Amino acid sequence: MNDVLTLLQPRLVSLKRGNRSAINLGQTGKLVLLGIIGSVFWFGLFGISLKVLLHFQGIEDIGDILNYKLLSMMLITAFALLIFSSILTSLSKLYLSRDLFLVHSMPVTCHKVFIARWIDSTVDSSWMVIVFTFPVFISFGLVYSAGFYYYLCSGLAIFSLALIASALGAAAVLIAVRVVPASRMKSIFVFLGILFFVVLYLAVRLLKPELLVDPEVFDTVLVYISAIQTPSSPFLPSTWAFDAMKAAATGAVADSLMHLALSLSFSGALIFGIILIADAFYFDGFSKTQTAQVRLIRNNTILEKITGFLPGPIRAYMIKEIKCFFRDQSQWSQLFLIAALVVIYIYNFKVLPLERSPIKTVYLQNLLSFLNMGLALFVLTAVAGRFAYPAVSAERDAFWIVRTSPASIRSFLWIKFFIYYVPLLILTEILIVSTNMLLHVTPFMMALSTMTVFVLVPGIVAMGIGLGAAYPDFKAENPAQTVTSYGGLVFMIFCAGFIAIAIIIEAGPVYHIFIAGFRDRSLSYLEWIWVAGSFAAVFAISIVAVALPMRFGRKRLSAQRL
Repeated sequence: MNDVLTLLQPRLVSLKRGNRSAINLGQTGKLVLLGIIGSVFWFGLFGISLKVLLHFQGIEDIGDILNYKLLSMMLITAFALLIFSSILTSLSKLYLSRDLFLVHSMPVTCHKVFIARWIDSTVDSSWMVIVFTFPVFISFGLVYSAGFYYYLCSGLAIFSLALIASALGAAAVLIAVRVVPASRMKSIFVFLGILFFVVLYLAVRLLKPELLVDPEVFDTVLVYISAIQTPSSPFLPSTWAFDAMKAAATGAVADSLMHLALSLSFSGALIFGIILIADAFYFDGFSKTQTAQVRLIRNNTILEKITGFLPGPIRAYMIKEIKCFFRDQSQWSQLFLIAALVVIYIYNFKVLPLERSPIKTVYLQNLLSFLNMGLALFVLTAVAGRFAYPAVSAERDAFWIVRTSPASIRSFLWIKFFIYYVPLLILTEILIVSTNMLLHVTPFMMALSTMTVFVLVPGIVAMGIGLGAAYPDFKAENPAQTVTSYGGLVFMIFCAGFIAIAIIIEAGPVYHIFIAGFRDRSLSYLEWIWVAGSFAAVFAISIVAVALPMRFGRKRLSAQRL
């Protein structure tokens, strides 16, 4: 046990020194801002949960049933998120961290190294889910006037759920690395993408959300109530946590302790099992990950033909960026997740019950299309945060080559911009056009949404590249995690404000144009001036959103010390 604590000491020491350096460097304001935003989100989630639970509780006969169903749904969702997060974090901590060579050279047995890395991985993969599910638990306890034992039981239940998810994720990674040859490490990431899609699908099907909003599919109210009362599978750990919390909220302490003991004992058994698996497989798997990898792109002829018209230094940068993207499995493997995201996004619009809405279908279709612009752009922001924002930090220790190369920092950033701009624009346009076709919108709304996306996408990508250059982290083990830093938060806030401003500016003119067409009347000259001015304002804001972040990022990156 002392060896495990010794292996965990660097993490604790780095946290203490990190806090001291942040204070010495005058970055307390950043920490305060992050704390304020996190607190606002936490209390906002708490307020929304409390309001929803109180509303459902007021529904006669089925209010409590709905509340318990919502709690069950939330626990299933949290468990799915914990499993996927633990898989990604375990893979990074156990096999891809840069300090593993030093750790494995120490006179410590392999299973103790695994235990220390697994504990570190569990904390990193679980803390956020635990912190932001507690508002729901607290609001549930307040609604049902639960005692102190309920809150203690909730904490132990989610803790046990996190241990189970982390153990399952670590076991999946240990087995996958053992089975898949080292020359095909990229297949592990394909496996992760497929696994995420399967987990997401199973989570959605287990939730059965349509039962909460569509009682018309049942013959009688009794059948509807019976359906939403149907319990989840008794073999799911999330069911044990739910049963323990439900029993604690109703005062059945004995039943709660039984379900809690079942969950905790299973988590202990899983931990013991993965230690045995790690003792047999971990070091061999780690050794295999150190062998050379098979390249996804082996021939440079196609890239040279595509970039042949560019000047020499810029062409070299472009080829390097494309090669690095496809050599990094953590980058290109995300394409599988994006494909799953696109399918789910489009499918949600396909199953919308527009014909049963009290609002006229034509009006509702175009209203949803207009709101869908903002939704698709928020999806784009999330994808850009995963790809565009970490693009500069991905240079890592090789950034000195960029600084000493013939090409300027300005050219370097603009190359990054265009590499990500084109595919992200295509992705967003696919989302917009596909959903508009499913909604059967008017030609005007189709043209408006596609043109708006075409104008706003450059601003979002530029903010990702520019702010990523302004706040780089070349020491990050996984550059994709830089989006969770202070700079990533600034990027998300600016993108959200940029999208909101553009949508608000267009809302008034679009409404008048649509109503005029609906009532078969023409717009007045003043209305035409308003429409033209609004669209010109959106275009101008987009230009500013491209120019200012790129300039700001160039200045900050040029001043970066090697």
